[in-house]
Amino acid sequence: MTPNGRTRLTLDPGDMPIYAIGDIHGRHDLLQQAERAIVDDAAMLPGRKLIITLGDYIDRGPSSAQVISHLMTSPPENFDRICLTGNHETTMLDYLDGLISFSDWMPMGSDALLRSYGLDPEQLPRIFPTAAKLDDFIRQSIPTSHIEFLRSLPILIDTPDILFVHAGIDPARPLEDQDDEDLVFIRQRFINSALPLPKLVVHGHTPVEQPDVRASRLNIDTGAYKSDRLTVARLWRGRVHLFST
Repeated sequence: MTPNGRTRLTLDPGDMPIYAIGDIHGRHDLLQQAERAIVDDAAMLPGRKLIITLGDYIDRGPSSAQVISHLMTSPPENFDRICLTGNHETTMLDYLDGLISFSDWMPMGSDALLRSYGLDPEQLPRIFPTAAKLDDFIRQSIPTSHIEFLRSLPILIDTPDILFVHAGIDPARPLEDQDDEDLVFIRQRFINSALPLPKLVVHGHTPVEQPDVRASRLNIDTGAYKSDRLTVARLWRGRVHLFST
């Protein structure tokens, strides 16, 4: 645990194949397809495998609640799974903790999240006369197990050759000094920087039409909620293999 509050994992996977999944954003259907494709791809590979999801499981797409429930279940047989947090998860928790208002939260695409829990985001403000009562009702309507799961998610996985993170890193700071907010929100200071990165950074957060493959970073957020393409990267023995739903 860091002073920022989010766990950062150090992992040496050895010869274990790693499958990274980009931003899901409420597309439970695509997540299921991606996992089936991963299982098929891994069928001939030795030993256990690891799935790493890069955050942003909620908002925008139609099935945020179902995605969370799915990620809380056991991974496929012979797989482990680590789920990282994204900025949409941290922002949802900020709302539930009273740090931002309902009107600040809604532009994140959180109206779709509320609908996935059976709530009507347009009617709720008309039913509850005060912001406090509205907020209390929403807090009580989201399963405690889902909230606890989102609170538990680590923010970074550091392996000897690859760094897995939702948004990226501040290239001007050493890894041990990275700020939590940058790890889930950073864009241009990371993407446009000419500074060298310490290792390959696998990330999402900034949607691209096709996976953005660079020597020192790999962006696999292909905007699944509207493109219908959830991208997976298999990283094994120094090679990257990409496929999408």
